[in-house]
Amino acid sequence: MRVGVFLLSAQFPGQSHAQALDRTVAAAVAAERAGLDAAWLAEHHFVPYGVCPNAATLAALLLGRTRRLQLGTAVSVLSTAHPVALGEQAALLHLTAGGRFTLGVGRGGPWIDLAVFGTGVAAYEEGFAERLDLLLAFLRGSRVRADGPQFSFPEVSVVPRAAEPGRPPRGAELADWLGLPGEPPLRFPRQRTEPGSAAGARGGPVGPPVIVACTSPASVRLAAERGLPMLLGMHSGDEDKRAMLTAYRTAWRAAGRGEEQLARVEREHVAAGVAQIADRSPAARAVLLRSMPGWFEYGLGAHRTVDGRERRMRDPYAYTELLCDLHAVGTPRQCADRLLATAERTGIRRFALLAEGSGEQDGTLHNIARLGAEVLPQLS
Repeated sequence: MRVGVFLLSAQFPGQSHAQALDRTVAAAVAAERAGLDAAWLAEHHFVPYGVCPNAATLAALLLGRTRRLQLGTAVSVLSTAHPVALGEQAALLHLTAGGRFTLGVGRGGPWIDLAVFGTGVAAYEEGFAERLDLLLAFLRGSRVRADGPQFSFPEVSVVPRAAEPGRPPRGAELADWLGLPGEPPLRFPRQRTEPGSAAGARGGPVGPPVIVACTSPASVRLAAERGLPMLLGMHSGDEDKRAMLTAYRTAWRAAGRGEEQLARVEREHVAAGVAQIADRSPAARAVLLRSMPGWFEYGLGAHRTVDGRERRMRDPYAYTELLCDLHAVGTPRQCADRLLATAERTGIRRFALLAEGSGEQDGTLHNIARLGAEVLPQLS
């Protein structure tokens, strides 16, 4: 099992933007020290729910602050980004960070962002497939052109080429290439990687891994048809995850893809969740119920739709209670049991866990340290 942190750069009431971002940077460094597998970074615009507007840019900073940790976007929003520009960023990070970057992409929402960045509501409602295909064409080829309703341009060379033959530098070679000392000052515990996983079984030229946020049957089908793993949201319980995995397999086979490749890709699905650890379960829940409802109300309530359409927001307190019920909230043993139960029921073995639910930097770093020291050893 591979466990990472999910960092939204959440601005809790009373905090500045700088405080939220500083907590994110400190949390990613703490995740590496704790032996976690990855840090997954969210991006949002114009709302305090998350104050990072470009997850790939923040990933670049954190790749420079860490040595082993995988960095992923969860997600980069394709509805407001040019796929080729995002592909260039992803290729650059893939090649310069020794393959430690994963590009997560999603459709986003019908927010005012679409008007600000000029892509329009059609990019959200109808354009995701075209945008994803153009991104994949850039990341997997040597030349790219477009002739679609959203993008039309003549063929150009892919530079830098993420799928260039030859392996990106790793380990000591990467340290030498970056001009860093050959031996890191600290040795970090490593999580076990399953034999045959995509991370260890890639052969030939390959670019950065791409993962798709799936919240609807259409996005599940799109991910399966493109052969890409899914990122499943925090609101999904185990039964919801199982239903989406069943739909994914159906779409995969309908697209004529093979079973061996399906087994490899399914090891790369990621489930987002929440982790809050305390000596007693009520204490863990109390931390989140004290802080998260205010953040949800303050942060999610700031969203504006692009065309004035009505939107309904979950009750913040009830949503927090739901997350406590669904995820790894409680004692270390309870948290481990919760993750193991999800893995057993769904087959998902990669997790991105929101660890900043307390809203406090010290509390977040302590929570991450306990996740690494007291929960991970029970997942072996």
